[in-house]
Amino acid sequence: MIALLDYGSGNLRSVHKALLKVGADVRIVQSPAQIGDARATVLPGVGAFDDCINALRKQELLEAARAFIQSGKPFLGICVGYQALFEKSEEFNSCAAGLGIFRGKVVRFSEKPGLKIPQIGWNQLEVVKPDCPLFRGVPNGSYVYFVHSFYPQPVDDGIVATRTEYGGTFASAVWRDNIFATQFHPEKSQNVGLQLLANFVRLAGR
Repeated sequence: MIALLDYGSGNLRSVHKALLKVGADVRIVQSPAQIGDARATVLPGVGAFDDCINALRKQELLEAARAFIQSGKPFLGICVGYQALFEKSEEFNSCAAGLGIFRGKVVRFSEKPGLKIPQIGWNQLEVVKPDCPLFRGVPNGSYVYFVHSFYPQPVDDGIVATRTEYGGTFASAVWRDNIFATQFHPEKSQNVGLQLLANFVRLAGR
């Protein structure tokens, strides 16, 4: 069973449907007790960093997510769920501390002529870790769907699994051990996104 953390994120249902489509057994979780014997956990997200962190903390899911990650079982963060894995964010003078699983902060795209912020739409992946199990069967240069104004800057460049160009190059996905995270939305990335989610489900043993 895969635990899908429900803290009020607007894209929960689309992530749920996409996981079901690739054959996952999914449980929507609103409290730590409901995680139970989950084989994997997914933290989706849209919206602001502080809203995500504060909602998770209120439902006692913040520490539950940290404990699950430390268990060594597969964990996937999506969009703000990716950003939450870092130490802090510059978004709206953020004061909430992230999970701190990865060192680094979340920053805004720099204002540049012709660059639209937020980035909304399809963009390419440069797969820099082809051995990452999440990207098995995903060709380099594949297009995926983004909606964001902010992105993490990892201190450790070794965790970067994919990069994407948008007014400069940023880490669009990371991987370390059992932890996977994407700035883009697999659930909205059609066949490429479904391949990625299917890979995650295989890691979890469904």
